[in-house]
Amino acid sequence: MVLGMMGRCPFGGQTWLYLNWLRGLSRLGHDVWYVEDDATWPYDPRVDTIVDDPTYAVAHIDRVMKKIGLDGQWAYRALYRGTEACYGKDAAALRDLYRRCDALLNLCGATVLNEDHFQASRRVYVETDPVTNQLELANGKKKTFEVLAAHDTIATYGENYGQPGCAVPLVGPFRYLKTRQPIDLELWPMAYDDDAAAYTTIGNWKQNGHDVSWNGDTYRWSKHHEFLKFLDLPRRRPAVRFDLCLNVDEPEDRTLLESRGFRLSSPLKLSLDPFGYPDFFRRSRAEWTVAKDQNVRLQSGWFSERDACYLASGKPVIAQSTGFERFLATGEGLFAFRTLDEILAAVDMIESDYARACRAARAVAEESLEAAKVCRRFLEDIGL
Repeated sequence: MVLGMMGRCPFGGQTWLYLNWLRGLSRLGHDVWYVEDDATWPYDPRVDTIVDDPTYAVAHIDRVMKKIGLDGQWAYRALYRGTEACYGKDAAALRDLYRRCDALLNLCGATVLNEDHFQASRRVYVETDPVTNQLELANGKKKTFEVLAAHDTIATYGENYGQPGCAVPLVGPFRYLKTRQPIDLELWPMAYDDDAAAYTTIGNWKQNGHDVSWNGDTYRWSKHHEFLKFLDLPRRRPAVRFDLCLNVDEPEDRTLLESRGFRLSSPLKLSLDPFGYPDFFRRSRAEWTVAKDQNVRLQSGWFSERDACYLASGKPVIAQSTGFERFLATGEGLFAFRTLDEILAAVDMIESDYARACRAARAVAEESLEAAKVCRRFLEDIGL
C-alpha cells in the first residue's frame, strides 16, 4: 500500500512520482494499492485554492489509476470530514487492507500516521526530499523525531548519506536505506527529435519558509538562490535557447530573468493534465536545472524525479551536482556541474553529437532508473 498526496496536490510532477512507484511495484507482481488518508484539505484547480470538498481529488485519483491499469486499486479518506468519509473503498475495507498488507509505504512522508495505519505490519517512510529531516534532527526537533520513529524502516533519496564528501548530519537511532526515483519506461518512451529547440526545466522558482539553520549556517530550500548564480548562461551560449517553466510570480524576478535571455512560462496549466505533462519533456531538446542549496552544499546524492523523466524521454540532462554522479553514469547523456564553465562544456558536448547524447540519456534511465529494477532492489533492501 502506497500512502501519498497526488489527490491533495493534483499536479503532473507530484502525480508521476507516485504513478512510477505504483507501476514498478505492480510490474513485480504485487497487489498494489494507492491510498490517501489524512486531514489535509486538497487543492482544487477549478477554484485555485484548497477546499474541504474532495470531488476533484477523488476524480483525479480515479482517472490516473485507470490510465495505468490499476482501476479500483485506490482509496481516499477525507478525515477532515470524519473517519468514515471514504471513497473508492469504505472505511471498513480500508482498515482491512491495512491489517493485511505486507507493507505501508509512506511515500514522500506525506501522510501523518493515524491509529489505523499502525495496524500494518510494516510502516516504511520513503524520504524523497532529503536533508531537512536530518538537519532538524541534528537541531533536536522533537516533532521530526516522532514522525520518523512512527515507522519501522526509513528509505531515502539521499544516496550519499554516510559517504565521504557528504556533510549531512546523521544523528539519532535511524538507519537509512538508499533508494531513488523509479521511472516506467513504457509510459515514458524515447522521443528523439533533432529539431527540438529549447533546453528546459520545470518546477518552482521561490518556496519560502523551509530554510533550516544548523551549526551557524542557513541551508536554503528555495531553488531560486541557485538559479541566480547562473544568469549569464544564455549570454554565453546565444545560439542555444533556455526556457524556464517556473512559477515566477514577482514582476522584478521575471524582468531579471528575461533580461538575461531566459524565456519564461507557467507550469500550472501544463501540470494539471498529468497525461499531457510528458509532452513538455518530449518537446524539449535537453534539460538544464539546479538543485536546492541544502542538497548542493551537503552533497546528499539526491536526484530529481524530473531529471529521470527527461532521461527516460531520451533528453540529455545537465543537473547541478548533489553527489549523484557517484552512482549514476555521467559524461554523455547526464552531466553534473558545479560551475558555469562546466554547464557550457556539457552544452557543447551535447550539441556536438545530439543523437548520441540522446541515446546516452535513455541508456542511463534504462540502466539505473527503470521502475521494476529500482522497486525490486528497494523491496529487497527493506526485507520484502
